[in-house]
This record gives sequence, C-alpha cells and structure tokens, in this order.
Amino acid sequence: MIHSEISHHRLVSQKLHKTTKCSPQEIVHYLGAMQAQDYAMAKWAVGSRCDASEKEIEETVNSGKIIRTHILRPTWHFVSADDIYWMLDLSAPQVKKFTASAAKKYGFDSKKLDQINTSIEKLLAGNNHLTRDEIMQELDIKKTSKEDFLSAAIMMNAELDGLVCNGKMNGKQITYALLEERVERPNTKLTKEEGLAKLAKRYFESHGPATLLDFSWWSGFSPTVCKLAIHSIASELNSVEIENQTYWLGSDLSNENIFRESVHFLPAFDEILISYKTREASILVEHQTKAFTNNGIFKPIIMENGKVIGTWKRTIKRDHAKIETLFFNEIKNSKKEILFEAIKPFENYLETKIIIE
Repeated sequence: MIHSEISHHRLVSQKLHKTTKCSPQEIVHYLGAMQAQDYAMAKWAVGSRCDASEKEIEETVNSGKIIRTHILRPTWHFVSADDIYWMLDLSAPQVKKFTASAAKKYGFDSKKLDQINTSIEKLLAGNNHLTRDEIMQELDIKKTSKEDFLSAAIMMNAELDGLVCNGKMNGKQITYALLEERVERPNTKLTKEEGLAKLAKRYFESHGPATLLDFSWWSGFSPTVCKLAIHSIASELNSVEIENQTYWLGSDLSNENIFRESVHFLPAFDEILISYKTREASILVEHQTKAFTNNGIFKPIIMENGKVIGTWKRTIKRDHAKIETLFFNEIKNSKKEILFEAIKPFENYLETKIIIE
C-alpha cells in the first residue's frame, strides 16, 4: 500500500464504497461512534452507508436503538444502544473534566451538579421527554446571556453520568429522557483496559488504515494510553508502513472493488474526514480551509475516487431539496453531469425531488 491508496481503503472500511444491507443501528455499531452535533447531517452520515431513508433513521433514533449523547470528546455522537454503557464508563471521566470546568465558571461545583441531577431524574421519570429549555425552566435556571453555556454544561454532565440521553424528537426540537428508561443497563462492566482494547479494535476495523495519533484524536485518549491499547490487540489487526508511519487496519479488509471509481456527496462532520488527526490522504492541504475551519466546523463534501474535490449545501423546500455545489477546480459541464449522478442516493434518502443549481 502507498499513501495515495489510503483514502481508497478508508472508503471500504467505512462502508462507503458500496451500499450495504446493514440497518442504521448496525452502521453506528460498526463505526463505534459517529460525530453528530449537526443532527440532520449525522442522519445522512448513517444513510450514506446503507439504504435507509431519513424517516427510517429518525425512527431508529426515536426508538432508542441509536443514542445521541456526549461521548469520547466533548461533542455529540451517535452510539448504538448496545455500546452506550461501556463507552460511557470508559470515556466519561475524561470528558467530564471539560464540563466541570465550564460549570465551575458559573459557580456550579460537583456537589451542586449532583443535586441538579437528582432534580432532573425526578422531572424525566416515567418516560417524560423534555427539551433542554423546558428542563431549565423547571429547574428555575435562567440564561444570563446568549452565550450562556451553563444549561449545556448541566445537560452534558447528566449525559456523562449516564443519567440522560436524547429522547424522542418533539417536532424539530431535541428532547432528553432518562437513559435507563431507554436502554437497560447491563449486569457486567468492562475494565478500563478491556474497554480501551475494544474501542481500539472497533476503530481500526471501521476506520483503518489509521495511525496511533488518529486513534488518539478520535477517542480523546492520550497517545500513551492509545499505544497500550493498540499493543493489546496488535495480533488481531493488520499493519502497513507508509512513509515511515505505521498504519493499522482490520485483518479482514478485502481488496475487492477497492479501486473502482466512485463519487460521494457526504455530510458535514463525516467520519471520512473528522475521525483522523491528519487528513492529507483524502484532501490536499491547499483545499482544507475550504472544507473545514480551524475551530472545527466541517462542511458537506464531494469526494471523487476517495479525494475531496468540492463542497455542497442543501436547502429543504416544500416539495424538493435544492443542492448547490462549489468545486475547488473548474469542472466542465459534461463532467458535472456525471458527478451529479451521485446525488441519487441522497434523493432516495430524503424521499423528495432534488434540484441542482
């Protein structure tokens, strides 16, 4: 394997090279965790890897088979219900350092947050699903400014304590529910070492080829901790040396169809870019500022043969969706027509007509 081939192998490992028969929950379980702060785009991240519609994915989230919560890093992720507890046990202590610091700025220490958790539990008991604003209103916690992060820190803390997670959507509003009322807590727990090994294996099998630093970035754990985790499962993975760098990948990654031509319209914050520390394998350095910002905002991207060639955005209308594209380099209209054929899966996913402008 050479460096230019890494992106092709990642398309395969991330189940993007061809549509699978997997369910939405199976896709999320396979990838471990999928960044999901942009809820609409996160649903398409799942939909782009299977043949489920947006409505079907929304139903899976509403049913509690896919959980949306803060995990691994201080941002939302989709996690399969059968993974939520061991991943929380593993990663919550490190992410809580962030929420504790944020809450402390408003005079909320761990004791006060525990007291609030008790109140939240009473509010949501009995499958009561409330929005964050509704919860804050019941707690009599008022915003001090538009930039007020206190309510977010309170709910993140409750998520990381395994108390709450996403509830059913209330129209377009996200709600919270008690986690144990959505997903039964298992009787056994993994040790930290077992959890790290499981997380590392899941990551490299679903995201490889990837490096130690890629895994460290994605998981939120230090390179030292990640190195030990990789060492514990090294015999279960394959590895390749590329330009004096070790890349790890699943032992059963097939070479079949890896290098067939492909075009993908992928969502903002998709795992194909965001799950790696460095992204030169998939996007040239000179184009990176056009696809994502230094403060972590990722745009929807257009990929051709594993390389990012432009960005796109969608506007949902009453009877159609409008798609606008911006290519990094000038492209002939005849070539655009071929590229635009790749929007068909998104059209099927939305179950509405798409107009490209």
